[in-house]
Amino acid sequence: MATSIAVLDWLADPWTQAIGRRALIEVVLLGVVGGALGCWVVLYELAYSAESLAHSLLPGLVGAALLGVPLLLGGAAGLLVGALAIALARRVDRVGRDTAVAVVVTTLFGSGVLLAQSASAPAGLQDLLFGDVLGVSDADLALAAGLVALVLPALGLLHPRLLVVGFDRAGARSLGVRAFAVDSALLVLLAGALLVAVQGLGNLLVVAVLIAPASGARLLARRMGPMIGLSAALAVFAGLGGMYLSYHAGTAAGASIALALVASYGAAACVRALRPA
Repeated sequence: MATSIAVLDWLADPWTQAIGRRALIEVVLLGVVGGALGCWVVLYELAYSAESLAHSLLPGLVGAALLGVPLLLGGAAGLLVGALAIALARRVDRVGRDTAVAVVVTTLFGSGVLLAQSASAPAGLQDLLFGDVLGVSDADLALAAGLVALVLPALGLLHPRLLVVGFDRAGARSLGVRAFAVDSALLVLLAGALLVAVQGLGNLLVVAVLIAPASGARLLARRMGPMIGLSAALAVFAGLGGMYLSYHAGTAAGASIALALVASYGAAACVRALRPA
């Protein structure tokens, strides 16, 4: 009996205070969105693009902090500049598209770091890199809930078209589906997810919630529907595991969640290896 009570206390302790409950809600909301959207990011091979867009946010976020304007506005501006710069860089065939994009992303990220070293920079800018899920506000939760309300129905409406383009891009036009329009819609949803999630998980860790659970789910599921559900479940449970690790081991919350997300992929890979062919 005493052991059962001790276990229950261990499980309940992280959520006894409002700060922990807000973090829990944020992790669940971002996990659901990241898991679902991440499946399409993985299928469309947009992992590098997602990382590039996430890094391009940093100068805008730091600039917003320096100017005292909402981070959401700064992140949106950084995202727009980054997207335009990446689009232009991809046109430079002489040095290679991936190389040109890497140069742009490195330049933008380095600019953000330099801005963060300014003497007038406010304290706590490191949270822009690694996130502060324990510091989310009611406004952050409202944004995350709005993201869920936007992304999940949009993915549902786009699902048939996303499937057509993802599995038969060459034949999509003959089926009345425009690949460019589908790609653009997916990138807009990805940009919105990054813009909201980066405030809780940070610039360096936000991509983990998009890529790791979806990659693990892809190892275990053969159809897109089950893959999306499994990916969302992995993201949520890994997020909860990271929160427990952070609370009981005293580690950074964002880094603990990212570690748990990567561990979820490792667990999926082990299950795949042990499962009969």
